[in-house]
Amino acid sequence: MAFVLQETSESGANDPREIELTPREIVAELDKYIIGQNAAKKAVAVALRNRYRRRRLPPEMADEIAPKNILMIGPTGVGKTEISRRLAKLTASPFLKIEASKFTEVGYVGRDVESMIRDLVRMSVDMVKMEKIEEVRAKAQGLAEEKILDLLLPPPRRRDAVPQDEDLKGYQETREKLRQQLRAGLLDQRFVEVDVREKASPSFEVFSGSGVEEIGVQIQEMLPGIFGGKTKKRKVRIQEAREIILEDEERRLVDMDQVARLAVERVEHSGIIFLDEVDKIAGRESGHGPEVSREGVQRDLLPIIEGTTVNTRYGLVRTDHILFIGAGAFHVSKPSDLIPELQGRFPIRVELRSLEKDDLLRILTEPENALIKQYEALMATEGVRVRFSPESIEEIADTAVSVNADTENIGARRLHTILEKVMEEISFAAPEIGERDIPITRDYVRDQLKDILTDQDLKRFIL
Repeated sequence: MAFVLQETSESGANDPREIELTPREIVAELDKYIIGQNAAKKAVAVALRNRYRRRRLPPEMADEIAPKNILMIGPTGVGKTEISRRLAKLTASPFLKIEASKFTEVGYVGRDVESMIRDLVRMSVDMVKMEKIEEVRAKAQGLAEEKILDLLLPPPRRRDAVPQDEDLKGYQETREKLRQQLRAGLLDQRFVEVDVREKASPSFEVFSGSGVEEIGVQIQEMLPGIFGGKTKKRKVRIQEAREIILEDEERRLVDMDQVARLAVERVEHSGIIFLDEVDKIAGRESGHGPEVSREGVQRDLLPIIEGTTVNTRYGLVRTDHILFIGAGAFHVSKPSDLIPELQGRFPIRVELRSLEKDDLLRILTEPENALIKQYEALMATEGVRVRFSPESIEEIADTAVSVNADTENIGARRLHTILEKVMEEISFAAPEIGERDIPITRDYVRDQLKDILTDQDLKRFIL
């Protein structure tokens, strides 16, 4: 399916590919990577399409329509994070995954909830900047080539007399010869002297509720001469000089004020925040222990999710139309343990079911990024062609189901652990094996796992 990346307004608010995607098409794309969980896929597909619908309304009506935030309920390893991550990739939306347990109530040491909006804006700025760099890359490459030619053959200086026509003609002919050699890579090893921008010192953070976590960046901008920004002469090969000069030209051609404006508007209209471990902040105050700030965090989250204005280094950001997707296992607590105001901010609830053997079998083989395909591709880089038999894949799925039942159920993540153990010997010896085919059979899988599976204590720690 082809997507058209076109902005329908100068602001770029309508940028991501939402216009081209119907809910059914969104679900079809998610199906390529995620097995099952159709209810959750439908919920996020409708939420995404509603953004496009809202932008087609008159402004006065559009401002009144809030995003329908989603709360995903289900055990770990069933696809909650993957659905949100693939959704963001599919639409090129600014996307941030963060754990709710990282935040603390104002007055406690830790991250304040507004920091996630600042993080999202920074990511959006990087996305828009890369897009703008792609737009000017051809022009920047041309300018970089001219600068390198100037270093190799400086232009004739005009002194008292005007250069003769024959001198100018000879200079241009020599320059064109150098241009052909440069494009052919014949001059890559020659040394030239270029101005290199000094690396900026790493920024530092302070914990504060006033949003000065970016103090390192701000000081660097105020005092560029002290905290980076200066240049110095370096002798480098033309191959390296081309990258240095190209990066410098791209920086000159990209309007960062425009990038910041587009990035902020993209966050406001298309941003997605995946708030994981919401169940960890559920519950009311107990008055002692680490739970003391849970309800406080919920109350601090309320204005962000409901819609407020957050001050960032790129300007004020309204959170009214950012889509929040909450997720949690809710084994100990339940959604009703959240404060009523926060419950109301997540009107759509979807429950993701636990994975069964058939699901694990499909996860191993069907998705475009299936684990079996990944291991076959990894080993092929060493010339080793591994081939998993259907029986071996079934044995891996059976083992995952058994271990998940006996120990903690971590869903599809158990497959990573088991497959890594099965492939350990082949992965270790692959560089010495050389070109050959290695069949992975049911007996081979059992042989690799037998010591762990027979030792119950070892199984708990290894698998």
